[in-house]
Amino acid sequence: MREGTGRTVLCGANAYERKYYFNPRFDTLPDPVKEELHIICVLFTRDAGGIFTVVLEEDGSVSMETSAKETDFGYDEIAAGLLVSEIRRKRQALFELLSLYGQVFSQSP
Repeated sequence: MREGTGRTVLCGANAYERKYYFNPRFDTLPDPVKEELHIICVLFTRDAGGIFTVVLEEDGSVSMETSAKETDFGYDEIAAGLLVSEIRRKRQALFELLSLYGQVFSQSP
């Protein structure tokens, strides 16, 4: 799933549909990395609600994004932002690895 901006969704979870998505273009990632991403996404939506995605930017950097339906009054944008910061801090090594992977991935055709 590549957007017009050169960004690629790596994975995500949706609390409304109770679904997890992993982009099959990244099947070459080691299984423990895929499992950790799965856990991160699902736990985020369980704790914060809304929709959570991990995105590889065009330059290979990794972004985490969260959003919610306008009608979701239980979603706390500030708490979700704090949770994203906590994930990035606690899983720093994982995101550094994904960034390196993303840099290589962005250079391949």
